[in-house]
Amino acid sequence: MKIIALEGPSYAGKTTAIRHLRTCGIEQRAFVSDCYVQHIADRDDVPPARTGSAAEQLAAFALFMDIEGTRVREALDHARPVVILDRSVDTLLAHAHALDAIFGYDVHRQLCDRLQELPFLRPHHTLYLDVPAETLALRHKLAGHTATESDYFLHEPAFLAHARNYFVSAVRLPVSREVTVISADTSPEDVAHAVQSLVAYWGR
Repeated sequence: MKIIALEGPSYAGKTTAIRHLRTCGIEQRAFVSDCYVQHIADRDDVPPARTGSAAEQLAAFALFMDIEGTRVREALDHARPVVILDRSVDTLLAHAHALDAIFGYDVHRQLCDRLQELPFLRPHHTLYLDVPAETLALRHKLAGHTATESDYFLHEPAFLAHARNYFVSAVRLPVSREVTVISADTSPEDVAHAVQSLVAYWGR
């Protein structure tokens, strides 16, 4: 089973890319798992992007890892040769890494220790959609969505920089075996086609 993950900041183009893959019939041979928050029925139950303490961040991780366990079971039940993840466990670790850097929580190490005892899907390949903060802000504005407190925090330059560094630098080693960075500062359609090409190549 080949596991491929899409990562990147909010409004990078992950949802559009996965929608395109589905339109092209990817689910005939691949199990596609939506983003963590899509697995939470009540939006009020989604942990805030900016947690108030290390304890809150650990609690958020526990909730999302329950969802990760569900993803593992679903992937095994579907028994398809390819699994495509809209965000992976590396999302949780990148988020913790950013909060550690900004607030000094020191939870990333604890999360890595906890992972050793929990079921999770380790991507063989991760495609990180890399988009400048200015472009993300413009996309958010053009989408006409009302910005939430979480949206503002997730697009703060400091958070974006630290989360990006998790994937593109050697500061932390992602869980994924291989990370490929693609410039996503183009149209969502172009990004979707680039993702489709790489998924087709990796999923052979």
